[in-house]
Amino acid sequence: MHSVADKESSPSRRRPRQSSFSSSTGASASKRPKFADASMASAKARGKLPEVVDLTEKSSAFQPHAGAKKLVIKNLRSPGTRDAQIEQYYARAEKDLDDGLGAIFAGCRPAVPLERLYRGVEDVCRKGNAEKVYRMLMKRVEKHLQSVILPRIGKAGDASEVDILRNVLVEWKTWNSQTVLIRSTFSYLDRTYLLREALPSINDMTISHFRRMLFSSQSGSRSLENDVIGGVCGLVEYDRRGSASMDGELLRDSIMMLYVQGVYTKYFEPVMVRTSKSYFEEFGTSWSTSGLKEYIAACEKLLAREANRCMAYNLDSTTERLLMELAHRILINDYSEKLLNEGSLANLMGDKDMKSMKGLYDLLKLSGLQKKLKKPWADYIRKTGATIISDKEHGDEMVIRLLELRRSLDLMIRDAFGRDDDFLWGMREAFGGFMNDRPTAACWDTGTSKIGEMTAKHIDMLLRGGLKTLPKSLISDIQDRVAAEREGQASTGDEDAELDRQLDNSLELFRFIEGKDAFEAFYKKDLARRLLMGRSASQDAERNMLTKLRGECGSNFTHNLEQMFKDQELAKDEMEAYKQHCQNTSEGKPPVDLHVMILSAAAWPTYPDVRLNLPDDVATQIERFDRHYKGKHTGRVLTWKHSLAHCSVKAVFPKGSKELLVSAFQAVVLLMFNGASGPLTYDQLSLGTALTGGELERTLQSLACGKARVLSKHPKGRDVKKTDTFTFNATFSDPKYRVKINQIQLKETKEENKATHERIAQDRRFETQAAIVRIMKSRKTMGHAELVAEVINLTKKRGSVEPAAIKKEIESLIEKDYIEREGNAYTYLA
Repeated sequence: MHSVADKESSPSRRRPRQSSFSSSTGASASKRPKFADASMASAKARGKLPEVVDLTEKSSAFQPHAGAKKLVIKNLRSPGTRDAQIEQYYARAEKDLDDGLGAIFAGCRPAVPLERLYRGVEDVCRKGNAEKVYRMLMKRVEKHLQSVILPRIGKAGDASEVDILRNVLVEWKTWNSQTVLIRSTFSYLDRTYLLREALPSINDMTISHFRRMLFSSQSGSRSLENDVIGGVCGLVEYDRRGSASMDGELLRDSIMMLYVQGVYTKYFEPVMVRTSKSYFEEFGTSWSTSGLKEYIAACEKLLAREANRCMAYNLDSTTERLLMELAHRILINDYSEKLLNEGSLANLMGDKDMKSMKGLYDLLKLSGLQKKLKKPWADYIRKTGATIISDKEHGDEMVIRLLELRRSLDLMIRDAFGRDDDFLWGMREAFGGFMNDRPTAACWDTGTSKIGEMTAKHIDMLLRGGLKTLPKSLISDIQDRVAAEREGQASTGDEDAELDRQLDNSLELFRFIEGKDAFEAFYKKDLARRLLMGRSASQDAERNMLTKLRGECGSNFTHNLEQMFKDQELAKDEMEAYKQHCQNTSEGKPPVDLHVMILSAAAWPTYPDVRLNLPDDVATQIERFDRHYKGKHTGRVLTWKHSLAHCSVKAVFPKGSKELLVSAFQAVVLLMFNGASGPLTYDQLSLGTALTGGELERTLQSLACGKARVLSKHPKGRDVKKTDTFTFNATFSDPKYRVKINQIQLKETKEENKATHERIAQDRRFETQAAIVRIMKSRKTMGHAELVAEVINLTKKRGSVEPAAIKKEIESLIEKDYIEREGNAYTYLA
C-alpha cells in the first residue's frame, strides 16, 4: 500500500515514522480513483462484489486464504523538504492568526476555522514563540484601538459629552464581544505563557488598552477622559432635574463600564462628588426661602431619590456614603438654624403635622442633631401650656385642652420621634414647669392651684358621664389597642378599659401638680355629690380611681374618701334595719318611701343648712326615722341637709301622667300648685316653701325656664324676678314617662367656688403653722432661711407656699408664743 501526504497536519502531532520507507511518484497516486471506479464497475458486471479491493500499479502481494504477509510502508517524501514544510506551516499559522484578528476587529468571522486558529496558537507556543504571539496580539490590539475605534468615538467634534459617552459605550460593548473571541482563540497562550511569566491576562490586557485609549487620548482638542466622566455626571444631573434627556440604561451601562475598566474610584467618584456638592448647594439656596414644611419635604424627596439612584444604577457604597454625608452637611448642618427655628417648629406642632415632624426628626438624626430639637420642643410645650392655663375665657376647657396637647405630643413621640425617651422626659419636665409656674397661676386670683381644681372637675365629668363626654381626639387609636394587648392589658377597645386609660391620663396631669390640696378639696366635694345623687357612671370606676389616688398619694390622702364609701355601705344596712323596724311596729308601711343616707361629718364636705317647709307626710317620716336612729345610737345628733335631697313626684297633666325626678326644693315648689286656683307670686312661693334668694330663684328657673317646663312664668323670660308670677303648665308633654328635670341649684356657684378656695387657703395656713411648729420642736433653734426651706420641703406635697406667706405664719406663731426671735434666728418655746 502506497501513502502520499496530501493533507497538512501539525508537525508536533505526527507520529514517528519507520526508518525504511518506499517511495512512489505523485502521478501514480492521482490515478487511484479511476482504477477503483473501473474495478467496481467490472465487479458489478460479473454479478458479485469482491470483499477487499486494493488497486495499485502492480498486483497486490496479498493473497486471500494464504496466511499473514509482511506489510512494507515506503516513505514517498524527500528528506530535504521536511524542515521547509514545517517553517511554511508556522508562517502560515502566524498569518492565519493575523488575518483572523483582522476579521474579528472588522466584525467578520475568520476565513480559517476557529479550531484551526486555536491549534495554530498552540503549535506556535509549543515551538517556543509564545512571546512573539503575545507581542503580535498586543500590537494588533493597540493599532485597532488607536486607528479605528478612537476616530469613530470622536468623529463628531461638536458632539455633547453624553453623545461621546454613548459612542464610547457602543464601542465598549463591541470590544467586549470581540475580546471574547480573541480570548477563546488565544486561550492556550493565556493559560501557559502569560500565567507562567506573571503577565496580564488577555482579558486584562484588552481592558487596560481600551482604558488607556480613553483616559490618555484626545479627540481633536477634547479629552475623552473629561467627555466620558462628564457624560456620566451629565446623565446623573439629567435625572436629578427630571430632564427628558435622561437615559437610564446608558447611565447604568456606563457605570458598569467604569467599574470594569477600574477607573470608577480614581476618575469618576471625585467628579461625581464635586458636581453633587454644587447641586446640593444650589438646592439649599433655592429652598432656603421657603417654609420649614416645604423645605423638609423637599430634602426628604431629594435624599430618597439620591439613595434610590445609587441603588438603581449600581453606584458604589462608598460613593453613596460620600453623597449622603455631603447632602447631610449642606442641607441639614448648614441649615440647622432654619430646621430648629422655634417659630416654624411651633407652627408645625400646633398644626399636629406628624409627617413634617417625622421628616424633620429623621433629617436631624442623619446628622446626629436630633437632640437639639429637644429645646424648641420643650419651649413650645411650656408656652402653649401656659397659654392654656392663663386663658380665663376658656377655663372650663383647660384640662381637655391640656390633655389634647399631651395626646398630640404622645403621638408625635410615638409616630414621629421613634419613641425617643429624651423627648418623653423633656415633655414631662415642660409640663411640670408650666403647671406649677407661679406667675401663670397668679392670673386666676384664687390663691390656690386652679389646675388642681379643674383636674378634679374633669375626673368628675368622666366618672359621671363616661367616655361620651370626651372629644374623639382623646380616644385611643388602633396602635394603642395593639400595644395594650401586647402588654397583657385589656384592649382599649373595651369601654371600661378605655375609661381607665382616660383616668390614667388625668392622673398624669395630677402628678405634675404641686398644690394637691386644691385637687383633694374639689375631688372630695364632687365625689360626695356623685355618691349622694347616685350620678356615678360606674361604681367600679369610682373604686378604681380611689385605688389609683391611694397609690399616688398614700392612705392619708384618701382616708376621708374611703370613709365616704364606708358610710354609703353603712347607710344601706341602716335602712334595712329601719324597714324591718317599720314592719314590726303597728304603724305599718309608711306612705312615703323614705331613704336616708347617714354621713360622718368629719369625712364629708360641709353643706349649708337651708330651712325648708316639708310636706306633712315627709316631715312625719323624717321624725319617725330620727326617733328610731337616736334610740339605736345614743348620743348621736342628726342634722338634715335638705339641699342634697331628691325625690320622685307623680304629676298628672291633661296630656298624661308623668313621673318627675326632681330635687327636694323643686318638689316642695311643685306641691304648692296642688289646689291652687290661680297664679302664684314669687312672694307666695317663698312664704310657702321657706326658700329665699338665690335658692328659690334657681329652683323656679329650672322648673319654668328649662327644657322641661312644668310651670309657666309670666312674663316670659330666662331670668326669674320677684315680680314674676307662676302657673301650672297644663300643656306640658314629653315622650318619656319618667322626666328628669335639671337641678340648677346643684351646680356650683361662683360664691361656692370662692368659698372652697378660701377654705383651702385657710387649711394651708394651718398646715404651714403646724409644719413650722413641728420643725422648731425638733430643731429648737433655726435661722430664718433654713426654716423657710424646711417648711417648703415639708409642705410641697400639699401645695407650694410662698416664702412671704411662711414669714407671715412665723410672725403669727411668735405672737402666740410658740417661738421667739433672737436676731436672725428663731427659738422654740416649750
